[in-house]
Amino acid sequence: MAKRPKIMITMVDKKESGPCHYGHKIGDSFDFDKDRGRMCPMMAHTAFPYIDILRYGGIVPGEASENECLFCCPDPKVINVFKIERIQEQNAAQRG
Repeated sequence: MAKRPKIMITMVDKKESGPCHYGHKIGDSFDFDKDRGRMCPMMAHTAFPYIDILRYGGIVPGEASENECLFCCPDPKVINVFKIERIQEQNAAQRG
């Protein structure tokens, strides 16, 4: 059985001026499997369908890369933008 790919989530942009209630800032990065307690529950809930698609070999429609996608925080006063990356085992070893 193939090992599931690593899923990384990184905050890459912010569209509104409201403060993130969880304190996320551009550049914050999370390993989905190891850092769930550090991620905003609303953000993680919104990310989950995309994570499922990427983790199990799918491609998110409309994305430029088959190994990543963007999604937004559901809070309209905040709208943090996050990137999800699917990192295959050989790529994970190269990243350290």
